[in-house]
Amino acid sequence: MTFLKNHPFAVEAHFESSLVLTFAVPKEELKSMIPDCLELDTYDEKWAFIAVAMVQTKDLRPKGFPRILGNDFFLIGYRIFVKYTNKAGKRLRGLFILKSETNKRMMQFFGNTFTHYDYTTTDITRVMDENWRVIKSNQSNFNIEVEQTSKQVELPKASPFKDWKTARRFAGPLPFTFTYNKVKQSVLIIKGVRQNWKPEPVNVISYNFKFLKDLNVSGAILANAFEVKDIPYCWEKGKLETWTK
Repeated sequence: MTFLKNHPFAVEAHFESSLVLTFAVPKEELKSMIPDCLELDTYDEKWAFIAVAMVQTKDLRPKGFPRILGNDFFLIGYRIFVKYTNKAGKRLRGLFILKSETNKRMMQFFGNTFTHYDYTTTDITRVMDENWRVIKSNQSNFNIEVEQTSKQVELPKASPFKDWKTARRFAGPLPFTFTYNKVKQSVLIIKGVRQNWKPEPVNVISYNFKFLKDLNVSGAILANAFEVKDIPYCWEKGKLETWTK
């Protein structure tokens, strides 16, 4: 029944919000974390990127099903920005999955039945007021605090990007997600389709992610932080391609 994990049907949901922090890492430190069929999506021939996405989803369900059958989840994803050249010779920008978490066991069960995302369940606490917002997990040991402001937001001080326009190229999520099956030498391609995608810069006050520390990458730098809200989103049915060196 492993074929079920290859995203056998399209899925749709509504993103109430998607907050993404992107960290720049020297490309040499991420190369060994991706399969040979992928290449790192880099900037300035030096930096590769890990995105941490925190997404509040609503009405997640198989495409075409009524919303009443959907479910609401909070999702946390750790992804590397990559590129893949498909059999038609087209280069696709996308993401390679490192880790996925959710606040609901139901999502863990169905997510691990129909995808290769390897979900685990964790606790999520969100605190908000007029001026700031905190998202944290005791079990996963992460914490992020962002400022709620209408003022112009500056790039993080150590960001390698020269301006927000350049930074938006690495705002995630990108159109595709890739999974590689080494035994079958196949690449699973999942395309995401979204509407009203207008990322807005976010001012990050503080952050801590134990998972990033456990990767043992040195010099990870907060490169940008964006948020989108009120987004219709759909993941198309997975597409398999064979791949050999």
